[in-house]
Amino acid sequence: MSDVTKWWSTEIIDMKPGSINLRGKPIEDLIGKKSFVEMIWFMTTGEEIDSKKLFLLEAALVSSVDHGPQAPSISAARMSATCGVAINNSLATGINLLGDIHGGAGQQALELYIDIQTKGIENLSQIINDYKQVKNIYIPGFGHRFHKSNDPRTIRLLEIVDEAIERKIIKGEYTEIARKIEQELSKKKNIPMNIDGITAVIYAELGCPAPLSRGLFCLSRSVGILSHIWEQMQQGERIKGPTPPDYKWSYKGK
Repeated sequence: MSDVTKWWSTEIIDMKPGSINLRGKPIEDLIGKKSFVEMIWFMTTGEEIDSKKLFLLEAALVSSVDHGPQAPSISAARMSATCGVAINNSLATGINLLGDIHGGAGQQALELYIDIQTKGIENLSQIINDYKQVKNIYIPGFGHRFHKSNDPRTIRLLEIVDEAIERKIIKGEYTEIARKIEQELSKKKNIPMNIDGITAVIYAELGCPAPLSRGLFCLSRSVGILSHIWEQMQQGERIKGPTPPDYKWSYKGK
C-alpha cells in the first residue's frame, strides 16, 4: 500500500494533534501578533512583508472592497440571498462572477506593466499599440465608465504610493510605467488610471505575481460582497430578480 502522506505535498501547514504550524511558525506565535493583512501575505507568498510596506498592501485591499450593487458580483450575490441559500453560498455566487471582464483588469494591468518593464520603458508606445491590436481597444487599468475624470480611490492611492517612493520604501519603477501609459493614452483624450491600474502598481511594487493579484482582489471584494449579502438578508425580500416584477423584457422570438 502506498504512503498516503505523499498524496498531498505542502509547505503551508504542518498539523498534528495538539500542534499547528503555519509556514514553519506555531499558530500560537501568530495569534495576536500578526494582523490579518500580514497573514494574507505570509500565507500566500511564504514571506514576511516588510513592516514599512504593509500599509501599501492594506491600502490596496481596503480600496477595492466595494463598488455598489450595479457590479454583477454584488447584484448576483444579493439576488442569491433572496432565494434562501446560506450566506456562504451567496458569497461564492458573487466571487464566482469575478472573471476576466469583471474583476480581472488588475491582473491584466500588472501583466502589462511587467511586459513593459521587461522590454524596456522606451518601447512603451509600441507595446501599447501592439496590445491594442492583439487584445482590445481598452488598456486594462485605465479609464472608467463611471469615474470618467478621476477615480477618488486612485487619487488617494497615488498619494500613498508617492509617499512610499519619497521615503524609499519602494523603487517606483512600476509607478513610472503606469504614469507613462496614462500620458500615452491621454494624448488625444483624458484616460486616467483607474482602481485596477493603481492597485496593480502597488502589487507590482511589492513583487506580487500577477495571477496572485487577482486572488488578492477577490479577497478584498469579498468583504463588500459579504456586506451586501448580510444587508439583503436583513431586508427580508424574497426571490428578487435582476429587474422589477412589472418590467417586461424584450422578446425577439416568433
